[in-house]
Amino acid sequence: QVQLVESGGGLVQAGGSLRLSCAASGRTVSSYSMGWFRQAPGKEREFVAGIWWSGGSTSYADSVRGRFTISINAKSTVYLQMNSLKPEDTAVYYCAVGGSWLGRAREQYDYWGQGTQVTVSS
Repeated sequence: QVQLVESGGGLVQAGGSLRLSCAASGRTVSSYSMGWFRQAPGKEREFVAGIWWSGGSTSYADSVRGRFTISINAKSTVYLQMNSLKPEDTAVYYCAVGGSWLGRAREQYDYWGQGTQVTVSS
């Protein structure tokens, strides 16, 4: 049983930055991925970025590579630094935990946060 609590969402102008945080608590396994997904109105939830528990190995969606950075600390808190934000980044962002190596599919994650809204105005 893992609980995930997200924070850091908000309203930002195009070109600006936001940093999302996701704190994990409860029981977990020794090896896992933590990831970020997002879902815009009327669209499917899509993979944004993932990181292996030990850090150093990451994966990014093509649409955010070079603009977003995922990181993790020793307390199982995952961050998503979002720079050069675009209106098309507007979505609810969810963090997740799963056992697969840098999984990019929703089915590869077992626990999900409640989501945090990111709105980018033009």
